[in-house]
Amino acid sequence: MSLSFTPEMLVGLPEYLTGTNRFQNINKLITYNTAWHKEAYDNLKKLLKHMREIEASDMDFGGPGSNRRVWYRVYGNKSPSDDKPSYTDDEVTAILLSVLSDDQKVILFKNKNVDLSVGMVLDDGENPSRFRSDIYYESNVLVANFRRISQDLFKIESLGFPETIIKRLDLQYEKSGLILVTGITGAGKSCTLDSIINMNNHNNNSHIVIIGNPIEYIHQSDKCIIRHRELGEDVLGFKEGVIQALRQDPDIIIVGEMRDPETIATVIEATDSGHKCFTTLHTSSVVDSIHRIIGEFLPREQDRIRLRLADTLKVIISQKLVPNKEGKLSLAKEILSVNASVRAAIRSKNIGEIYQMITEGKKFGMITLEQDLFNLCKTNIITKETAMNFSNNRKRIEQFLAYSK
Repeated sequence: MSLSFTPEMLVGLPEYLTGTNRFQNINKLITYNTAWHKEAYDNLKKLLKHMREIEASDMDFGGPGSNRRVWYRVYGNKSPSDDKPSYTDDEVTAILLSVLSDDQKVILFKNKNVDLSVGMVLDDGENPSRFRSDIYYESNVLVANFRRISQDLFKIESLGFPETIIKRLDLQYEKSGLILVTGITGAGKSCTLDSIINMNNHNNNSHIVIIGNPIEYIHQSDKCIIRHRELGEDVLGFKEGVIQALRQDPDIIIVGEMRDPETIATVIEATDSGHKCFTTLHTSSVVDSIHRIIGEFLPREQDRIRLRLADTLKVIISQKLVPNKEGKLSLAKEILSVNASVRAAIRSKNIGEIYQMITEGKKFGMITLEQDLFNLCKTNIITKETAMNFSNNRKRIEQFLAYSK
């Protein structure tokens, strides 16, 4: 037992209570005993502080899957910590409930899951560190993932995007259109979006509306007025957030993720109305992203969406974080800059031709993932094995590597 009050807490918990009923009773106990609540909260603070110290991106604990240990993901590898105590299921419940509001507890007990952003001062005198959290049920006990949100913004120039692409992301050069940042979970999509927001914030006199689930990095308004709207707290959903944003005089609308046909259609409609929209998708390549958007709709609607997408799409950045030779992670990316040829390919259902257009589109700022992996390999940042393992087109990367011998 790692919490001092655990024995006393167990006295007030009948053994027959399980699941939500048990969680609700633990919640009552720590709510009425402020010292218990504080100790549980301080334990979470220590775990998150350690997470920052070891530069972990994620922390997981609770449930049978964790073996009562705290797990951290450091530079892509997840393993249990030998430095942190083990927690019983009831202790995990107390710790997790200590960070939730009453409204969030209601959502958790109803949906058996709650997403939230956590702001916590880890050391006196600091600004709050921010974390994205997902608390959920596993085998009828509470477990959680916490993801650390970097407080250091990357300058857009440091991401390795060509100047022609950076200009397309900047409101002063293009006032409207759809820009997608895609990749699997943990690919750095949010960091890239924050870098783009930061650039526009310092370059343009405009209005940015950010709709997130949850809100991660909090931007301070500079030349832009920036509104942060979190699902569940400030707005009901992405679709509703975009519709409402259109009545709020925005120049740029940031949509955390396009998850369903309704949100996709609404985002495309917003770009049709002359706004610049940035959003993300969980896809691993440019071509997959286009297929994914169109495929979300019924067959009878796909031609209409295809034509609208061809007219509104401006840039797709598909990215991966790959292990480098220093034991850290490097950004590998695939970039599509939409031109007349790409638009024609989308309209005519020849989406498979777009990969070759990217291969030959260097002068437009385009690059395939395989080309970028090869460049990272050629500059001795990653190994050949890493390049092959993270490529989408193994045959193409093998050709590049064979040609370079």
